[in-house]
Amino acid sequence: MQKVRPKHLDLTKIRLPWPGKVSILHRVSGVALFLGLPFLLYLLQLSLSSPEVYASCKQFLTHPLVKLVMLGFIWAFMHHLCAGIRFLALDLHKGIQLHTARTTAKAVLVISLVLTAVLGGVLLS
Repeated sequence: MQKVRPKHLDLTKIRLPWPGKVSILHRVSGVALFLGLPFLLYLLQLSLSSPEVYASCKQFLTHPLVKLVMLGFIWAFMHHLCAGIRFLALDLHKGIQLHTARTTAKAVLVISLVLTAVLGGVLLS
């Protein structure tokens, strides 16, 4: 008996398990880092050009909206790092049991958020 597949997927009704959510967020964070890296490198290049430009870059980074974007970059880096380590362990066949995979997926989310809060508090204060 073959399973009847839906013709049109309703993405709002699909419930992903924790490892699936971590996998999608890993891709999202990778895209965010890829798109944000040129901006960050340009800002670094500007800040190194002269003391006056450095002061203006520093003032730009104090704007609340810019701090929020930078916090997003910090989260993207932390999540991508933690999930990448998890995926490397999975490639080595460590933690592939269902319970362990779910636990490590939840741990990636918690650890990346805690590291984001700590680094965001230190770097953006």
